[in-house]
Amino acid sequence: MLPSSLQAARAKGGPAGRRLGEATRVLDGPDLADTLEVLRRDPVVNAFVATRVEAVGLDPWRLGGEMWGWCDEDGRLESLCYAGANLVPINAGPEAVRAFAERARRQGRRCSSIVGPAESTAALWSLLERSWGPAREVRAHQPLLATSEPSAEVAPDPLVRRVRKDEIDLLMPACVAMFTEEVGVSPLAGDGGLLYQARVAELVGGGRSFAHISEQGEVIFKAEIGAVTQGACQIQGVWVAPAHRGRRLSETGMAAVLEIALREVAPVVSLYVNDYNLPARAAYHRVGFREIGAFMSVLF
Repeated sequence: MLPSSLQAARAKGGPAGRRLGEATRVLDGPDLADTLEVLRRDPVVNAFVATRVEAVGLDPWRLGGEMWGWCDEDGRLESLCYAGANLVPINAGPEAVRAFAERARRQGRRCSSIVGPAESTAALWSLLERSWGPAREVRAHQPLLATSEPSAEVAPDPLVRRVRKDEIDLLMPACVAMFTEEVGVSPLAGDGGLLYQARVAELVGGGRSFAHISEQGEVIFKAEIGAVTQGACQIQGVWVAPAHRGRRLSETGMAAVLEIALREVAPVVSLYVNDYNLPARAAYHRVGFREIGAFMSVLF
C-alpha cells in the first residue's frame, strides 16, 4: 500500500501525475521515511543532502530550502531535488530531471549553484540554461573519490587536530582564502560573511574542523568534514597556506583527517575535486582515495 501522503498526492494529480508541470511537489513531514530511503540508496553520493535531512527533517525553514519529490507511475517516491542555496538532483532519471527543471524554471533561480551527479546535473542545466544562464562557471567533471581504509602509504601529520572554539579567529582567514580560491568569489560578499562565519563556527563547534596550527598561530593546513550521515562522511575545504605548499602537507594532513574520520565519524570517507586540479588529485590518490563517480557544478 502507498504511504498516505503519496496516495493523497496521486489523487490530486500531484507527483504521480504524468503532466510535466504537476509531476513534482514539495515534500513534508509525512514523507520523511520515504525521503531517507531514497537518500540512503547511495550514502556517499547523497551525503551532502542526507546530512541535512537526517539532522532537521523536511521543514523548509530548518532545512534551508525545499525538498522536491518525483514519483514513478505507481506513486513510489523515486527522485528528489533539494532546492536551497544549491539545487541538487538526487537519483534523478530523465523524466524526473525534466519535471524538476520545469518546476525550477517556473520558480526562477534562487540558488547560487547547481551541483550533483554529473549526468543528471548536466541534463538539468541543459534544460535551465536558456532561462537561468549564463553561468559564471561550469565545472562539468569533478571526480568523486572515496575510501574505507586509512592511508597505507602516507603517514598522518601528528599535529593535525580538531580546531578549538577559541581558535575560530585564527581559522577564519584560512577559510576565506580557501573559499575564494575554490569558488572565485569571497564568502564575505553580500551579507558581510555572516552566514559563512556561522557555518565555520558550526563546524568547529561540532568537532568537524581540523587543522595544523603552528605555535605562532598560523594555520598551515586545514580541512572540514562538511557532511556526516549514518553511512558516510564528506571532507571539504582542504587548504594549505601558500608559503607551505609543495611539501606534501596536503597528503599528511589528509591522511590525519582520514584516520580520525574513519575511527570516529563514518565507515566511508569521500570528497570531490576539480578534474583540472592535478596536484590535488595525485595527492588524494597517494593517500588512498579512489574515483567512484563524478559530480558537476554550475556556479552563478
